[in-house]
Amino acid sequence: MTFQAPRGTYDRMPDQQPLWKRINSVLQETAESFGYDRIDTPVIEDAKLFSRGVGDVTDIIEKETYTFPDRGGDLLTLRPEGTAPICRAYIEHGMHNLPQPVRLYYFCPVFRYERPQAGRYRQHHQFGVEVLGSAESAVDAEVIELAWCVLQKLDISNIKLKINTMGDGDSRTSYVSELQDYLDSRIKEIPEGIRARVASNPLRVLDSKDPKMSDITNDAPKCLDYINEESREHWETLLHTLNLLSIPYDVDHKLVRGFDYYTRTVFEIVPSVETSQNTLIGGGRYDGLIEILGGKPTPGIGFGMGLERVVSTLQNNPSDQKSSRQIKILIAYIGTSARQKAILLSSKIRLNEISAVVAPSRGIKSQLRYATSIGATHAVIIGDNELQKGEVIVRTFETHCQENMPEGDLIKFLANVK
Repeated sequence: MTFQAPRGTYDRMPDQQPLWKRINSVLQETAESFGYDRIDTPVIEDAKLFSRGVGDVTDIIEKETYTFPDRGGDLLTLRPEGTAPICRAYIEHGMHNLPQPVRLYYFCPVFRYERPQAGRYRQHHQFGVEVLGSAESAVDAEVIELAWCVLQKLDISNIKLKINTMGDGDSRTSYVSELQDYLDSRIKEIPEGIRARVASNPLRVLDSKDPKMSDITNDAPKCLDYINEESREHWETLLHTLNLLSIPYDVDHKLVRGFDYYTRTVFEIVPSVETSQNTLIGGGRYDGLIEILGGKPTPGIGFGMGLERVVSTLQNNPSDQKSSRQIKILIAYIGTSARQKAILLSSKIRLNEISAVVAPSRGIKSQLRYATSIGATHAVIIGDNELQKGEVIVRTFETHCQENMPEGDLIKFLANVK
């Protein structure tokens, strides 16, 4: 009997780690440069957190969550998205007492039971940011700028920003009513598999990728025509700020995002050449979510980034990748005494934050072949002669050169290697 990773999951192998490490480093450094602090929440949450926050009639809650009773009878859900848990933590830990707004970022695995396909997994990984406690359009622009900036720093440049506004709660309600009336008037033209959404969640109809829906959604009422004056001022100020920041955008009247909690600004960043699974970053404002979850009325905005899609984009564009090769030392030896010295020397090297591995017990030629196989940049070779003289031999694989040096000079030499 053999076992495989469950459908829709995968193993992240050692040769994939450098790219992931580079991505995570860029995301963390960029978020912190914008003044964001890291937060981590549990993988499991009370199932009601998502049904109340995301919405009972979204695809995620209806068909995609991993929900189960634990042995104590509590109904739990594996986290399907990152925003609701952050809002729960904001309420639970009294973060409203902190200076507002609170800026947070996170990395987390998320779980959705859906049909696996390119760029979509049942367990995938997400980076996200949330700003809680400010309704200013300048914060919307900041979040979008951060999203745009991380992709630029990752050398993902052939992208475009799609943006729309849902208006505030009252505007959204008026628009949804008008949209539903319009869709009802064309119900016979709507494919049967989509018709149920007209009554339960008409906004999701605008998201349909079915070619038969193209004319219907293109002719649908636009939310911008139903927003009130306050929401319009927020929207126009946001667009003005994006122009100041030189961030190009396309207003997409069909962009609504997938969760019930969105109000006002919604946005996605996608590759310039779009495919069926192409959204790199998606987010928006959710001014009513904290209150829905039992907190005081608190505005919020954020985004989520699917890391697998970012990895796939970089892997498909090797020229965009930067070298992530690090110094790695193999300590090769000849003889028992030299092996003991190799162990001590490897420990000393690692204390200076340089990767070091002691070669396996085999012939010196085999040890050096092993160095190549593990991607070592240098080999430090020790034999009886070197022990007697207090020296080591350092071989640089890239140049195929080697030199003898006093053991006491080795750390300084390695620290200066570029």
